[in-house]
Formats: sequence, C-alpha cells, structure tokens
Amino acid sequence: MWEQIQQWDRELFVYLNSLGIERYDTFWIFVTDPRHWIPLYLLFFLFFFLAFHWKKAVFSSMFLLATVFTTWGFTNLVKGIAVRLRPNNTPELIDVIRILQEPTNYSFFSGHSSTSFAATTFIVLVLTQKTRWISLAYIWPIIFVMSRIYVGVHYPGDIIVGMIVGIIMAIIFYRLYERSGRRLY
Repeated sequence: MWEQIQQWDRELFVYLNSLGIERYDTFWIFVTDPRHWIPLYLLFFLFFFLAFHWKKAVFSSMFLLATVFTTWGFTNLVKGIAVRLRPNNTPELIDVIRILQEPTNYSFFSGHSSTSFAATTFIVLVLTQKTRWISLAYIWPIIFVMSRIYVGVHYPGDIIVGMIVGIIMAIIFYRLYERSGRRLY
C-alpha cells in the first residue's frame, strides 16, 4: 500500500514537472528563493504594527517567529528520520524530469511548504478579525510551494504533508498565543 502511494506520488510529480515551460524557468527559480520574498515578510510584520498597539504587535511578531522556527526545526528533524531522496537526486527520475535546482538534503517533507503555511496561517488567524482580506495571503505559499515541483526538488506528497504540518503548527502556536497574550489586551 505504502509503495503504491509513493509510486502515485512519483508519477504525479513527473507529470506536473513535465508541464514546465522553459520560457518561465527564470520566474520559477526567482519564486522558489525565500530571499526574494523578504519584502512580503516585512509587510506581514508591518500588518501587526498597523493592526495593534506596539506591545501586542511585538508579541505577535515574536510568536510568528517562534511558529516559523519551530516548524523549520521539526521539518529538519523529520527529514533526517525519513531520509527520502529528492526527485533531482533519484537516479531513475533524472532522465525524465526537468531539474532547475539541485539541493542535496532530503525531501520529506517540504520546508518551504511547512514554514510558509505555518507563517501564513498564523498571520491569518491573528489578523482575521481586523481584515477579511488577510486570507489573500495564502496566494504566497501556494505559488511558493508550486515552484518546488516546477524546479524538480519536491514530490507533491512532500508539499501536501508540509502544508498540513505548517497549518497544524500555526494552530497550536495561535492557541498558545491567545492564552499567553490575554494580559496584553
């Protein structure tokens, strides 16, 4: 059963990766680099300072950072246990996929997916009562994780599990945030 799921995951990856168009490679390589999203990260922090008084904004920012870094640490722990090769490092796939990046660490589960969904979910939970438009922030992690398949470094299963883990971590940290922040507001 597990082997069948992995086979479907590989087949879906090969199909999705093959949809890539060479003309868009530069765009997707740009999108997949977390450094290019720094202005968006700063905007997220700015939202806290626009929505709340400075103490609550700093408190919210600290919880956001704790959410992301805990998720990142957990992701790397699981990668070290699961030791699943990335598609770009899998010998039987090298000749049939488009490879635009070549990281050498492990694949399961996607750190881009887990951390971006953890950050976005936490931000949405915190700011949803201030603005209903905050849900549009999910456009970022969706595009961000799609890039990982496009550049040839993650299976769809890696991305889906990363999304789920990120959302769960954000909910856990949001509940801790609500309980511990009641004194500030």
